[in-house]
Amino acid sequence: MTEKQTEAFIAARKSRNRALGLVLGALAVLFFAITVVKFVT
Repeated sequence: MTEKQTEAFIAARKSRNRALGLVLGALAVLFFAITVVKFVT
């Protein structure tokens, strides 16, 4: 792999990791909200 290919691979991995982190964070917030709503009602 050339240096440009390596940099492109790393950039793609970073963006994929960021997207996965956002999805996991959103799921955690969703589960927390569901839990709060169930306890309140």
